[in-house]
Amino acid sequence: MANSYNVVAVGNAILDVIARVDDDFIAAHGIERGAMSLIDEARSEELYNDLPDTRIETSGGSAGNTIAGICSLGGSAAFMGKVADDDPGETYVADMRKIGAEFFGTPLKNGPATARSMIAVTPDGERSMNTFLGASTEFAPTDVDANAIAAAEWLYLEGYLFDKPAAMRAFVHACEAAQAAKRKIALTLSDGFCVDRHRDSFRQLIRTHADLVFANEGELLSLYETDDFDEALVQIRNDSQMAAVTRSDKGSVIIAGSDTWRLKALPVDQVVDATGAGDQYAAGVLYGLTHGLTPPEAGALGHMCAMEVISHLGPRPATSLREMAGQLGLKV
Repeated sequence: MANSYNVVAVGNAILDVIARVDDDFIAAHGIERGAMSLIDEARSEELYNDLPDTRIETSGGSAGNTIAGICSLGGSAAFMGKVADDDPGETYVADMRKIGAEFFGTPLKNGPATARSMIAVTPDGERSMNTFLGASTEFAPTDVDANAIAAAEWLYLEGYLFDKPAAMRAFVHACEAAQAAKRKIALTLSDGFCVDRHRDSFRQLIRTHADLVFANEGELLSLYETDDFDEALVQIRNDSQMAAVTRSDKGSVIIAGSDTWRLKALPVDQVVDATGAGDQYAAGVLYGLTHGLTPPEAGALGHMCAMEVISHLGPRPATSLREMAGQLGLKV
């Protein structure tokens, strides 16, 4: 089968609902300022109904944001996730297709509603997030589309989803489908708390399935339970063919086989919102690797994508990443 997608991702299908509010709204609704709070369905409905009509709704989630970045670079991509058979679920799928990505997944019936993250942005630019995970966590092996995976060059797995037993089985099933079709597999560790909960399982998944691992420095150190970054690099080199590790303003390190590239971060006039920086870095690297770029060239593209997203509110590109790359003289 000829490749139809550069990347197909598996992750939490979370509808981001972003609205500008005043400080009185935060106080009146008891929202923890500047934090990410997990909430139940009733609280989700309350906040959703009370947010201003000027709100913006986008198909979010970590892997979904990476897919948006790949599409903005001009790549072809698809997403697998679980939404409910409801209006927010329809909005999620429609928005994913609007950005140029295909969506694979059967809507959940008679279960929790589509996941939503209510993001309240105050005049000072602070983002307060209230997230209901809902149907997104119900992803199971039956939701894996092996044909879509076979039609992609890379399968990209979001660590945030790796929590419930059914989702764990779905990860393995997706990996087996990718390996059967001779496709490559990338895993992002997503967050330190994911590593803390699933360290042994992640390491097993990396050793047996992953061709590329995305992590930030803290996640990598936690994965191998060490304070020595160079030692952690030695261990991930032994476990995976390739790794791309971000280090905030220190840039990133990419390893592949015996090669190591240490890349500088691009300067940013002002960091407005760091949300989504890792997601967009992954977008640049994956796009680069699927379009004939060398690892350091792909890493440079990843840094550009991260630079763009941290310069404004929101975890997705606010401008064409492809045009931006051209302006900076980067290969796309």
